[in-house]
Amino acid sequence: MEDYILEMNDITKEFPGVKALDTVNFKVKRGEIHCLVGENGAGKSTLMKVLSGVYPHGTYSGSIVLNGVEQHFSNIADSEKAGIAIIYQELALIPELTVYENIYFGHEIMSGKTINWNQTIINAQKVLKQVGSSANPVAKVKEYGVGTQQLIEIAKALSKNVKLLILDEPTAALTEADSENLLNLLRELKKQGVSCIMISHKLKEIISIADTITTLRDGKTICSMDAKERRISESEIIKYMVGREIDNVYPPREKHEYGDVSFEVKDWTVFDPAAGREILHNVSLNVRKGEIVGIAGLMGAGRTEFALSVFGNPQNYKIEGRLLVNGKEKNYRHPEKAIRDGLAYVTEDRKGNGLVLIKDIKENITMANLKAICSSGIINQNEEVRVANGYLKSINIKAPSVDQIVGNLSGGNQQKVSIAKSLFIGPHTLILDEPTRGIDVGAKYEIYTIMNQLVEAGMSIIMISSELLEILGMSDRVYVMSEGKITGEIKTEDATEEIIMGMATVG
Repeated sequence: MEDYILEMNDITKEFPGVKALDTVNFKVKRGEIHCLVGENGAGKSTLMKVLSGVYPHGTYSGSIVLNGVEQHFSNIADSEKAGIAIIYQELALIPELTVYENIYFGHEIMSGKTINWNQTIINAQKVLKQVGSSANPVAKVKEYGVGTQQLIEIAKALSKNVKLLILDEPTAALTEADSENLLNLLRELKKQGVSCIMISHKLKEIISIADTITTLRDGKTICSMDAKERRISESEIIKYMVGREIDNVYPPREKHEYGDVSFEVKDWTVFDPAAGREILHNVSLNVRKGEIVGIAGLMGAGRTEFALSVFGNPQNYKIEGRLLVNGKEKNYRHPEKAIRDGLAYVTEDRKGNGLVLIKDIKENITMANLKAICSSGIINQNEEVRVANGYLKSINIKAPSVDQIVGNLSGGNQQKVSIAKSLFIGPHTLILDEPTRGIDVGAKYEIYTIMNQLVEAGMSIIMISSELLEILGMSDRVYVMSEGKITGEIKTEDATEEIIMGMATVG
């Protein structure tokens, strides 16, 4: 008989007008790494929020059985007391506090009525060592990169004597090296008796680490596969996720002639006053009409800083060099001027910088180009609805109507709204910064298809991506950045992952 640490039976969770979970059954064996997969909106995060007490008992139907005992969690504190900890993609650390303060925040080590700081530091060192981190416990969290912060989050969970660790897209913002370190840590925690549930869209990682893979689709359990019995293929996972075969994740593009150079920078050098250093050094690159140019590199290489510096310089960098748009020299001092000239930027942080989550779809799509739907300074609401409905259909935004609040959409559909917002300004050049981060394979395919349609119509696209397969699968040419410099330019047909990584690690 199987030894299950967790059994979730017939879980049903409804929101107004939406059944997010429909009699879901989900079981986790003791001491295993159980991967939960599905498209955005399939119900994965909702299920984990039910498990962790974010959605308390009584707001859903069905039962949660942990270690053989049925649980009625009223809040997150209840689930933590039972030995469950959840780590979200957006890390819940306080940058201005020290590492040890973050690890024991909310469950401080007390001596009488005062906090025992010495013991807190000692214990923090122990759990940091347990996760293989060399972080200084007395340093502030903001001094460390995302990879180390992820380990600090896990150390925080272990400090609460966690028995079941839930990780929601833990490697979405990590480099390949940091991702591999994290996966090795999960394997080590498994040896220590910690059971793990991991949600991820990175299928290669899932195949490499999972003991069991469960697929959700449209709020229902589709299947659970034993990955120890046999090797599970990516195509099999995709088939269960999307309900159809996807033979090629990167849709083919019709061959066409490229036009003239539409966007070019020469000797682009950028100094960041806030950091007190030069962050880009003599960068030169160009993109032609009808071409997708990829920019590859490790985190911290300067790719996003480059995008921000050419898109109106919202960070107030000090810039030297030349920017040419359709052959004419430009000097944008504000994103508004770049937008007027037909340059659009889709940020990597759609929730923080790309969208207003409390606004609806139509308001988000039109906000960057309100003049186009205004008459005498007043928004024509009928025209706003017409425009938004057009994008709802043309790029397949899955929502009941354009009045849907964007914060309630799945990640993939939020990304489509962010792209639609940029397309509504009518750009000739589109910069996409991590366009498919944190979204599922089905939504990725749809975004890739949109990109192909845009370049076939003559648009220029600059795509910044940390996924080398995405760079190789979608780009016509690739520039590689390392430490603020261009270290290589290569045609995609001549490129491999090894070649690009070699260029990306040049000091």
